[in-house]
Order: sequence, then structure tokens, then C-alpha cells
Amino acid sequence: MQIVQTVLALIVTLGILVTIHEFGHFWVARRCGVKVLRFSVGFGKPLYSRYDRHGTEYAVAAIPLGGYVKMLDEREGPVPEDQRHQAFNTKPPGKRIAIAAAGPAANFIFAIVAYWLLSVVGFSVMAPVVGQVAENSIAERMGLSEGMEIHEVDGRRVTSWRDINMRLLERTGEQGAISFQVAENDQRQNLSADLGGWRLDEEAPNPLAQFGIEPLRPDLPPVLGEIVDAGPAAEAGLKTGDRILRVSGESVDDWFELVERIQASPGEELTLTVERNGTTREVSVTPATAQTEAGQQVGRIGAGVSQVDWPEELQRDVRYGPVAAIPQAFSETWADSRLTLVAIQKMFTGLLSPTNLSGPITIARVAEASVSSGFESFIRFLAYLSVSLGILNLLPVPVLDGGQIVFYSVEAIRGKPLSEEVQGVILRIGILMIVTLMVFALYNDLMRL
Repeated sequence: MQIVQTVLALIVTLGILVTIHEFGHFWVARRCGVKVLRFSVGFGKPLYSRYDRHGTEYAVAAIPLGGYVKMLDEREGPVPEDQRHQAFNTKPPGKRIAIAAAGPAANFIFAIVAYWLLSVVGFSVMAPVVGQVAENSIAERMGLSEGMEIHEVDGRRVTSWRDINMRLLERTGEQGAISFQVAENDQRQNLSADLGGWRLDEEAPNPLAQFGIEPLRPDLPPVLGEIVDAGPAAEAGLKTGDRILRVSGESVDDWFELVERIQASPGEELTLTVERNGTTREVSVTPATAQTEAGQQVGRIGAGVSQVDWPEELQRDVRYGPVAAIPQAFSETWADSRLTLVAIQKMFTGLLSPTNLSGPITIARVAEASVSSGFESFIRFLAYLSVSLGILNLLPVPVLDGGQIVFYSVEAIRGKPLSEEVQGVILRIGILMIVTLMVFALYNDLMRL
């Protein structure tokens, strides 16, 4: 059942983003006088299609991992003389550049609208209040301590741990000082520390933990929530709502202690003392062996924690008026764009491991998790992915929109296009680059599994 949910989440996520991206090309092409032959969501044989009064076919195809807009073009087949003025290749370079740039532009516009909607509707976030601080960490050298709430990082406002993670990701591998503005007992102060080339763990990057911060969280009792079908917990007869009192005779006080015991016992039979409906019983369960991204073997039983209500003092409501939400939406979109660009730059320079590159499997898992987490998480994930899609398509790589924009710009400057032979060689290089990246991203996905 979980696999089905994950696949559906991927289809919905890609379907939304691809439709928005291709609609950008479609909308601008129409306004530039180009005849659109087909607007397809998905590849392969159409499962459903219809035609409009302009002769454009709208199709939903069998392979839901992309989409395309097919335009009238003399390079792809004969064009009747009376329709030649509607062919894409006959339009001046400026219009072709506008059509190519419209897809990524639509992705950015979608992100702005999504962030505006979230800002107006409002949402709650966990306040970035520091819990424990790791010894000999940058956070300790900075002077962070338990109970401090972080308000700014490097002069930029933060309202959640997500914001702080993004700021830390931008600074990985850099020299110089990083500054925090924090509040403690209603008193604000500025703290700073030298990064000294601080870098993330290549195998399992976790900016907060590797900076030395553990967020303050409410107590989580060792009560089981969702039970994974056919997992060790389900096979042992454990149920949602079971409270684990002891593991092989040793008491456990909270969820994290229970997780630590299970993770430390892959393949080892454990006896759990369980409280259910006021009575206790003993259940034997053998954690399955799983491998973390760092290559370490751990035990897992396929059970999640029961949800608890967050204390009001650890929650912050974020809401803006319709007008005030506009600059906030642009700011959020720019922050996502900046993070994506910085990540690409740091991958090329070696400051960020290429193992962070993700493919469809990771996108599917994150999409399913964000859907399960609620409206705000899913919309935020869609907005971030839309920005990333827009930026990646603008990279000057042949076969991507950015590569086409480079071709048309060169044509505008030279007064004539590059020869077909030169374009063919460049396109083949571009296809090789894209296929290599896709294979590498899929490999990373499989390693994460």
C-alpha cells in the first residue's frame, strides 16, 4: 500500500510541475504566432486526448514522468506553405528565446503564487529553539545554549528550522564568520563564530546536527503510531497505540531511547514489554537489518511514533496580509533559487558531495512524506521543486531550455544559426551529460534505499 501511495505522490507531483512548465511554453508560443500541434502530459501513447478549435491536441500519455509541447516546425517535417508563417523555426530569435524561457518562468511564477497563498492562509511552524548543543562544535564556540530561540542567521530572518538549514547549507565549505541573532528571556543578542571551512558529512549531510544543534522538542513517549504492513512490528502483532515499557528487560523512557535500542539490534530477537488497553504483555520482535546513507547497519521494525501535541510555547503562527504576502513570496522564491544555485556551484567545486543529487525515487519518497504531513508541507515542497526545475532548465546545457536560449542568442548575434553539424555535435554532448546525470541520480536513489 505504501508503494502505491509513493508512486501516486510522484505522479501527482510531476504532473503538476510538468503541466505548469509546459503551459508556459504553450501560452507564449500561441502569443508569438506559433501553431501548437500537441500539448502532452506524459510520454508515449496517449491514454486520453482531445482537440481544440485551433487544431491543438491535448493528451495525457502513459508514462507520467515528463511532458512536452510539440510545435509546427520545418525541421520535424514538411509544413504547408500557407502555414509556414506559424512554424517555430521561421520566427525571429527573440520570439524563440521567449518561448524557450517561458517554461522556467512559469515554474518561478508558480512558486511565487504558492508562497503567497501559504503566507495569506497562514501556517504553524516549530519555533527554532535550541535544545542540546554538541561539545566542541561551532554552535558551542558561538555560545549557543539550551532555550535560545534563533531569529536571524547572517542578518537574514528565520522563522523555522527549515530556514536555518537552508542558511547553513549556503555556508558549507566557506571560511569567515557566521552570525546568529538569538533571544533568551526576552533579551536579544548577537553571536558569531568562525566557520573555518566547515563542511557537511558527504555520506549523510545534516546541517543542524553537524553544526552542533539539536532542536528543542517536546517529550515523545514510546507509543507506536503507524505500523508498516508486513514489517517486523506487524508480524509480531504490535498495534497502533501500544506503549513500549521495556526492551529485553531494560526500561525505556521515551521514543528516542526506544529507537536507539532497536537500531542497535539488527537481526537480534528482542522481547518488548507492551502496555495495551491497561494490560501488559510480552512480544518478541526481530528488527530487520537496514543500511543508512553512511553505510552503517541498523535495525528497524517498521513502526512510527504516535503523534503528540506540540506545546504552544514551541509553536509560531506565520501569517501575512494579501499585500504584505507579495514581497514575502518573492523573498521565499529567491531563497529557494539562491540555495539551488549555491548547491550546484558547490557540487562543481567539491564543497558539497554529488551524492546529494536526487532522482525520481527520492522525489517520490519526499512527495509522499510531504503529502502525509499536510497541505503546507506539500505546497512548500512543490514550490521548492518548481524553483529547482526552473533553474535546472535554464542551465546552458544543450537539449535543456537554457541550451536552446544560447543557440538562439548566438543566432541573433551572428545573424544566422550555427550549422546543423555543429548543433548536432553539441546536442549529442548535451544528451550524454543529461543521461549521465540521470543515471547518477538514480544510483544515488538506490543507495538511499
